[in-house]
Amino acid sequence: MEASSTLQGENATASPVVHSIVSGSRLAGNDGVYQAVSPSTGAPLEGYSLLDAAQAGEAVAAAAGSAAAWAATSFAERRAVLDCARDLIVREGEALALLIAREQGKPVAEAHLAEILPALDHLRHVARSGEETLAARETDPAVFLIGHKQARIEFVPYGPVLIITPWNYPFSIPITGIAAALMAGNTVVLKPAPATTLIGLALGDVFNRAGLPPGVLNVVACQDPVAAALVADSRFRKVLFTGSVPTGRRVMASAASQGTPVTLELGGKDPAVVCADADLERAASGIVWGAFLNAGQTCASVERVYVEEGVADAFIAKVVEKAKAIRMGDPLDPETDMGPLTLARQRAIVEAHVEDARARGARIETGGLTPGGPGHFYPPTVLTNVDHTMTIMRDETFGPVLPIMRVKSVDEAIRLANDSPYGLTASGWTTSEVMAARLERELQAGVVTINDHVYTFGEPTSPWGGIKASGIGRTHGAPGLLDMAQPKYVARDMSRGGEVWWYPYGSEFKAMMAGALRTFHAPFILTRLLALVRLSFSKRYLKRGRFLRVIPDTLKLF
Repeated sequence: MEASSTLQGENATASPVVHSIVSGSRLAGNDGVYQAVSPSTGAPLEGYSLLDAAQAGEAVAAAAGSAAAWAATSFAERRAVLDCARDLIVREGEALALLIAREQGKPVAEAHLAEILPALDHLRHVARSGEETLAARETDPAVFLIGHKQARIEFVPYGPVLIITPWNYPFSIPITGIAAALMAGNTVVLKPAPATTLIGLALGDVFNRAGLPPGVLNVVACQDPVAAALVADSRFRKVLFTGSVPTGRRVMASAASQGTPVTLELGGKDPAVVCADADLERAASGIVWGAFLNAGQTCASVERVYVEEGVADAFIAKVVEKAKAIRMGDPLDPETDMGPLTLARQRAIVEAHVEDARARGARIETGGLTPGGPGHFYPPTVLTNVDHTMTIMRDETFGPVLPIMRVKSVDEAIRLANDSPYGLTASGWTTSEVMAARLERELQAGVVTINDHVYTFGEPTSPWGGIKASGIGRTHGAPGLLDMAQPKYVARDMSRGGEVWWYPYGSEFKAMMAGALRTFHAPFILTRLLALVRLSFSKRYLKRGRFLRVIPDTLKLF
């Protein structure tokens, strides 16, 4: 469990205790109480009770038991729930943003910007586009012999889906998975991160009040061994995990033991390439925001910069000036730009990465020292004189540190940007349309943006996910919706009589199949045409075939 909280005895009463949501009701956990703690002050927040293995199993049973009924609902019914949830979030947005600031640590304004607004936009988009995206599609058979059959592709629910979400965006990330899963007709068990479970439970409460039937969405608080058992539960038909690469690999291995498909949105070491012709003011402003948003705890943060040496001095000066101007402090203070890190252990990783870089010759332009006092604060830090021998340029830091490396050319910048096992997002900064096209083409990432960074997570039509070690599958947009459904091919034939390929075979059928090969695949049109005539007037085809009904399909052969 996360280091920012404290496990108490079963009867702990230090603060109000919130319970999991199972089958539409609150369920008090039997595995003790976990005390949430403010990452900015260390003060206790509400506690939440932990479900034991049997109780977590009740949540899975609830999702499985309600799956058939929810799958049978219409798109209009599902849309009504999403619209009602959105209305509730609009009315309660300020309270939800305050909860995010208190438990996770991002400033209230940033909670609105990066959590509440993206959640609302995503709910609206899924509600409006879901039916069209998931609607059955008629498809014409491409094979001449079956051209008389009717066929379509339907998109059907998986059933119970397990969604495991991280602590860095504890509201907007769950919303994207939940909305897509529900619109596609699945039921859900949500397992929020331990450090931000209060936010996950508040989100579950919103959907309950939006009219979801009991069991369609269950939110569980549990310790790690119980969570691991959930991943291996064969009743789940799909697992959606957002988190670190090592944990994602364990999730994938565990789900594979049951043959359960997974969607994984994992970490990144996202590069920015600053070209000599870039608008340096825009590049510096955008990269500073992209690096220090949410105290750098964003999988799509700018975690390394490659700048052409001709403009490096001017660019670095602007970055340092802007980083120094960031106001770090209490996330409840409206004047604060950057709050604390959410976890003490995450700050320790940041400290270790900076110290490794310092020891290997990096220069600290600003920041780099852990402040005293309560909370998990770490200042905006800019490093120069860095290279790929340093951990800070290879491993995900997930904190407010921006290393900048000078390069001789864009060629070198692209090579170094791609020299990583990660591939979530990348950005290029240039005023040239030709260079923009090259960066879009050659940077290896699931998302590439020019002259901006990070923002695409908030665009609901943008497929979200990475390549290489950064993940499998996509959330957001049409691909994200389709990722929550299984394609089902449905074919119908209401004609009478048998098919030409049914038993018995015999010499006539053998000759017919040899002719079919020439009909469908001979390299010359005249050969195919003559073979088609012979096939169509063979005794077997005249007896069993549907020539008049498939005449239009003969055009596909020529």
